[in-house]
Amino acid sequence: MRLPTFPRQTTVDDADTERTPVAPRRDEPTTATLTPVRPDTTVAPPPARPQTFRPAPVSETQRAKAVSEPVAVPEPSAPPAPRARASLVATLGLVLSVAGALLVLSGPLLGYGVGVSAVALVLSIAGVFATRKRHVAGKTGALIGVVLSLAAVVIGVLALAGQLWWLGTDTQTVTEFRTWLDTQFETRI
Repeated sequence: MRLPTFPRQTTVDDADTERTPVAPRRDEPTTATLTPVRPDTTVAPPPARPQTFRPAPVSETQRAKAVSEPVAVPEPSAPPAPRARASLVATLGLVLSVAGALLVLSGPLLGYGVGVSAVALVLSIAGVFATRKRHVAGKTGALIGVVLSLAAVVIGVLALAGQLWWLGTDTQTVTEFRTWLDTQFETRI
């Protein structure tokens, strides 16, 4: 296939000069000199076109009957899978474990924090078991809730037993922490 070529635009200098004609292209037949790979084989004719199927003519009554009959829709073999949903028990366990840990670390609300953390531990363990079912999400949140609530219960029991000197019901940890921060940044600001 040859691409069409267009002449250049003429300028003042080109108008005065004479143009030489372009010689026509001479392509040598390159396949004529090749030897066949198998000289004894013959070229097979192209396959015949397949016959097209023409339906038998249909009368108007048959056509009207086909249109008026309801079409049977096949039943799906399996119902579509339900969407994954987060477990309410696992989410509630995570929220209560965070609240229980904050109550334990507050100091005066230490006893309430141990109770909330114990309830959160039970809910988080129930959330881990609830996420074993198909299409129920929230296992990571439930596991985080188990670890956090277990740590809050242990720290709360140790603080109530008097094993942690920095945490107890008579200490004001938030007030002491604020005082400590004020003394640290008093000279720098």
